[in-house]
Amino acid sequence: MIPLVCGTGRCSAADDSTRTAAVSITVAAEHPLTRKGREITVRVMEVTGGHDIGHILVFGELGPNPLVRLHSRCLYGDVLGSQDCDCRAELELALDMIQAEGAGVLVYLEQEGRGAGLIVKAQGLRLSEESGVDTFTSYRMLGVDIDSRSYEHAAESLRTGLDLTAVRLLTNNPDKVEALRTVGLAVEVIALGTRPSSERAQRYMEAKRLHAGHLFRRHPP
Repeated sequence: MIPLVCGTGRCSAADDSTRTAAVSITVAAEHPLTRKGREITVRVMEVTGGHDIGHILVFGELGPNPLVRLHSRCLYGDVLGSQDCDCRAELELALDMIQAEGAGVLVYLEQEGRGAGLIVKAQGLRLSEESGVDTFTSYRMLGVDIDSRSYEHAAESLRTGLDLTAVRLLTNNPDKVEALRTVGLAVEVIALGTRPSSERAQRYMEAKRLHAGHLFRRHPP
């Protein structure tokens, strides 16, 4: 177990001989949040480790096996409401499930463009439109890793920061499942079935399945 070294509102997971992750968690505050006409409490924490930055939002009172969503930031989907990907649909569905249960965790990671950043993401999208290839292929054409994200620090923050031993992970991404299991968490996978909102979204979901092994269940009728 990595010990948490805590100061004023801050906890750090120190390295030991078998792990390289060093996770720092800053606890902000807890307050009520109204979403879709219903109120739920949320506790906000910042997690950092190396170059990885994100926030943990703990909704309600967690049980021993809570719903958890690891979500990489997508400005186009999450904020602008883009219909060219399934990012917002997955986030909304995960939050709906957490809110319906009354408790759960959202780990919101600053990993825009599969870790490449917004500028590279925009360049990849333009190249995809010009050449007719998917964004995984366009990243390769740009000389960029198709997915440079790491979930190690997010996984450690769940284990050491929230003291979880088991989670129900809301994801279609096998890399997230592997990251959590690697740190010793028991993971039940709950795939997110969402409808593609456009032809571009359909192509993107298919590209994630082909290039990254994402597991999509049938979307609701």
